[in-house]
Amino acid sequence: MTTIAPHGLHHVTAIAGDPQRNVDFYTRVLGLRLVKKTVNFDAPDTYHLYYGDTAGNPSTLLTFFPWEDVPAGRQGAGLTTATAFSVPGESLGWWQRRLAELGVDAAAPASRDGEEVLTLRDPDGLVIDLVAAPGDARSGWDGAAAVPAEHAVRGLHAVTLSEAALEPTQRMLADLLGMKLAAEEGDRTRFTMGAGDGTAVDVLADVRRHGLQAGGTVHHIAFRVPDRATQAAWRQQLLELGVPVTDIRDRQYFTSIYFREPGGVLFEIATDEPGFTVDEPLLELGRALKLPPWLEPSREQIEAALPALEVAQ
Repeated sequence: MTTIAPHGLHHVTAIAGDPQRNVDFYTRVLGLRLVKKTVNFDAPDTYHLYYGDTAGNPSTLLTFFPWEDVPAGRQGAGLTTATAFSVPGESLGWWQRRLAELGVDAAAPASRDGEEVLTLRDPDGLVIDLVAAPGDARSGWDGAAAVPAEHAVRGLHAVTLSEAALEPTQRMLADLLGMKLAAEEGDRTRFTMGAGDGTAVDVLADVRRHGLQAGGTVHHIAFRVPDRATQAAWRQQLLELGVPVTDIRDRQYFTSIYFREPGGVLFEIATDEPGFTVDEPLLELGRALKLPPWLEPSREQIEAALPALEVAQ
């Protein structure tokens, strides 16, 4: 078993359609903060939007590549099929009423694996779980006008991987990534990455069909490590074990490596540093389009290709 282990979820990145609709839903309905408005560094003709807590701390982040004409995806095996956020323990009733009033596609709260969960879908069909987590000490974003601080989303809680074959993925999580088997119930197995919040990965048996990655589906999930030295050690270990892994890529607010688990889900290992205040002050996060230095010379062309985006926060 590896002697190195990630210490939780860093972020989840998904695919969306209309960027304005995406911003309106995640800032006005779920009350997250838009902490960074930038572009997809690998395809700078589209935005990369980051939502999270006040500072965009690792373990609170949901990010999107929004393509206006993207076709709808399909949930199924080989994809991350649910992203769970924690909310205060007594807040699910408040969220159920709020989502109903706003006409959001959401189910009634239900008990699952010892947790109370409210499942909803965003405008593109992405599955979001709100989980009552009374022990979550994170504060979330308290600047959302429509969501009182006492009900605010705290941060990522768990992700669900749907797999046609469970054992290869379970073996990678446990033996290679050093996660601990925490619970088994029915066709769902939970692994955790130590103590703290935002540390759970659920593996769900799904033999119905393979998923189709497009609008309303998750692109990849990222695990967190403290620094680049730890990340480099991870990369070397993956290579020694025969896992194809990318070089270290500069994402401006963290550095990243990427590889796939046996079922096909794209994994990333991302650093906690340097964070989102590296190119704008905390109070101004998410207001201006930020570009990395290597794209700054093309700012005029990039801005001309992007749709206008209004952010009220």
